[in-house]
Amino acid sequence: MIVRGKKRGFTLLEMLVALAIFAVIGVISSQLVGRIVDHHAVLSERGARLIEIQRAMRVIKRDVMQFVPRKIKGGYGDPRDALLIDNDGLLEFTRNGWRNPLQQRRSTLQRVAYVFDDDELKRYYWNVLDQVPDSRRFEQTLLENVESAEFLIIDEAGDTHSFLPGTGVEMKAIMLRMELPPYGLVERIWELPYGG
Repeated sequence: MIVRGKKRGFTLLEMLVALAIFAVIGVISSQLVGRIVDHHAVLSERGARLIEIQRAMRVIKRDVMQFVPRKIKGGYGDPRDALLIDNDGLLEFTRNGWRNPLQQRRSTLQRVAYVFDDDELKRYYWNVLDQVPDSRRFEQTLLENVESAEFLIIDEAGDTHSFLPGTGVEMKAIMLRMELPPYGLVERIWELPYGG
């Protein structure tokens, strides 16, 4: 003879405990997913900002690496040094290697300038080296949302200058120091191919 035991199911208390455990797991999971989505958005934004910064640094590096010590004449015939720097964040110099695939009547040398203006780092360039009063200046915005930016000259002793030092001092490199949200202070140094 087979004796069958009484069939038992889950009690109400066991069911409530199981539901409570699943509810806690659900709440924790939803919070984790929310945090992951928030972190992903922040990381995507920072990644896009980092790409902008790297692109701007490549442009500046390209220009500085092609620096040539060629003086120019300003808009009114005044002589201007091959490399200019001032306390207002301006850096201006002559660079070589300006490509001319259309064989236009112009030099392969180019005058460029970098200026910090209205929370932006801008690059200016001219189609002519020796300028006249109506020489057209072209403008490119390299970086937006810049809190501060300054260019400095580094001499052979490793000292930094916010202006060109006197004669007899050989310039070795150009430093760019910027305050960039969300990264804070960013510095880059590029060695000059020729002394300034």
